[in-house]
Amino acid sequence: MNVLRHVDLPRIFFVDIETVPSYASHDELPEVHQPLWKTFCEKRHAKELAEGQTHEELFANGGLYAEFGKIVCISVGMFHNLPDGTIGFRVKSFASDDECEVLRGFADMLGTRRPYGSKLYGATTNIKDREKVDHRNDPFFLCAHNGREFDYGYLGRRMLICGQFIPPMLDVAGHKPWDLPHLLDTMDLWKFGDLKGTISLPLLAGVFGIPTPKDDIDGSQVGHVYWNEKNLARIVSYCEKDVITTARIYLHYIGQKELWPDVQLTQVPWPAVPTPQQ
Repeated sequence: MNVLRHVDLPRIFFVDIETVPSYASHDELPEVHQPLWKTFCEKRHAKELAEGQTHEELFANGGLYAEFGKIVCISVGMFHNLPDGTIGFRVKSFASDDECEVLRGFADMLGTRRPYGSKLYGATTNIKDREKVDHRNDPFFLCAHNGREFDYGYLGRRMLICGQFIPPMLDVAGHKPWDLPHLLDTMDLWKFGDLKGTISLPLLAGVFGIPTPKDDIDGSQVGHVYWNEKNLARIVSYCEKDVITTARIYLHYIGQKELWPDVQLTQVPWPAVPTPQQ
C-alpha cells in the first residue's frame, strides 16, 4: 500500500482495548445515571426497545459507550530490531479493576512521543535528509482495527473522565480525520474509500490465512467474563491475540507477510512478576 510507504515498522504501537459496562447490572447503576441511560437508549437503541427489549437488558451493551462503560485492558505490541538482525514483536498489557490505573500505565508508555503528521502540536511530517537527524526523536504511529471509530476516541474520553493526562498521540479532539495520519486503522485501510467495506477482525484474518483471535471468547462475552466469571486474565489473553492478529494483518498490507514466521514473539507476563526481595 503506497499510503504506508512513510511508516517505519518499529515506530508503530499496535493497540487493542477491552471494555465492559461500568457496573455489573442496570440495578447497580447509580440512581442519578439511570434516567441518563434511559434517554440514551431511546435515541441509540430505539429499534431494540420497539422490539421489546428493556432499558435494563440493554445495559449489557453499556461497554460500547465511553459514557457508560470502562476500559479493563489495553494491550500494546511493537516490532523491534534484534541484535542478530532478526525482528521481534513484544506485547504488553495494562489491566486492572482500577480503570484509571490502566490508563495511566498506557499513557506513561506513550509518553510525549511525537505523532506523525502536520496538524497536531509537536507533530512532524516526513523528515528530510534522514542521515543527519537523531532517529530517537522520529514520529510514531498508533494502529488498531476499527481504531478510528472506537479505540482512539474511547481512550481519549475515558482519560478525560479519569482526569488523566492525554498523550500527544491521542490528543486529537477538534481535528479532521484526514489531519491525523498517525492514526492507522486496519479496517479503514481495507475499505479503500468504500463506506460499505466494514469488516471484522476475524474475517479479515481469515481472508489472509491468519488464525482467528476469537478461538476462546469474542467481544460480546467480555462483560460476562469480567463481571460474572471475575476472570480478567482471560480477557488479557483475548486482547493480546487481537493485537498480534492486527500486527500480522498490517504485514500483509505492506507486502511483508513472510516476516512473521521468523518473528520472535515476546508476551510480557500479566500480572507483572514481582521482583524478588534482596
